Amino acid sequence: MAVDTEETASAGQESEPPKSQSRGMSERTLARAFMAPSVTAMVLVAGFPIIWAVFLSLWAYQGRERTGFAGLGNYVEAATDPRFWDSVLATFVFTVGSVFFEFIIGMVFALIMNRAFFGRGVTRAAILIPWVIPTVISAQMWFFMFNITPGFINSVVPFVPADFNWLGTDYWAMFAVIFADVWKTAPFVALLLLAGLQTIPGDLYEAGRVDGATAWQQFRNITLPLLRPAILVALLFRTVDALRIYDLPAVMTNGAFGTETLSVLVQQFVVQTPDPGLGSAFSTLTFAIVLAVGIVFIAALGRDLVIGAEE
Repeated sequence: MAVDTEETASAGQESEPPKSQSRGMSERTLARAFMAPSVTAMVLVAGFPIIWAVFLSLWAYQGRERTGFAGLGNYVEAATDPRFWDSVLATFVFTVGSVFFEFIIGMVFALIMNRAFFGRGVTRAAILIPWVIPTVISAQMWFFMFNITPGFINSVVPFVPADFNWLGTDYWAMFAVIFADVWKTAPFVALLLLAGLQTIPGDLYEAGRVDGATAWQQFRNITLPLLRPAILVALLFRTVDALRIYDLPAVMTNGAFGTETLSVLVQQFVVQTPDPGLGSAFSTLTFAIVLAVGIVFIAALGRDLVIGAEE
């Protein structure tokens, strides 16, 4: 009987479910249950403007008065409008140019700020000042800087005529807008990259120096691979943000001379010359382009680095 009792007890222990299961929901399920209300609120807040823009784009308008159902007519008109494709080109030129130079300059700034030297605090503050200034104010400042009167860019840049109109000339107007954006946002990229640099153990660089690695070899074989998550986040944030740029071209050139981006175009038809149907179609197409670029970006550079490998 004693043996039977022990076997029964042993069998009972073997058949007992794990403690985590016996308590009901697992930790992952419990976490998702707690996050569900906030995720639902975020989806509603972000999703309502998109759904409303799609709804408005399906109607015809006379001014702001709705005159009838238009179906996909606004999308056909938007897709066949050369002005839309010019805006797409201007948006991508601005995005590629600004993000490229912001990454290069931001990396240099981050490497400088990561080194220990006298006056590093002051240097960090000086580098980050442009990022603190509101974009509209910096746009107005660079408008006066590049303007003929009373700007002084022409007076300090050699080989530039005094009457050269940066903001009134094709290509150079886009250069001025990109220049202002790089000045404004490169410190933000530097801040993201600096956070990544400070997670790299110093022992790796010490081992590299012992093995005779040069500074470039340490940067290429240690810094760049370990900085990849920070680089991805910086490029993703800046690319998506640059695709939606509005304030800089609106203030500096009002979208003239090849600087009319998609956001400036949308504002033109939604606010300045009201056509909510066509403006909403432009807005929906802009959202689709930004979403597509973001998905391709994440797929190409590593979904696990953005969302997490365990998801």
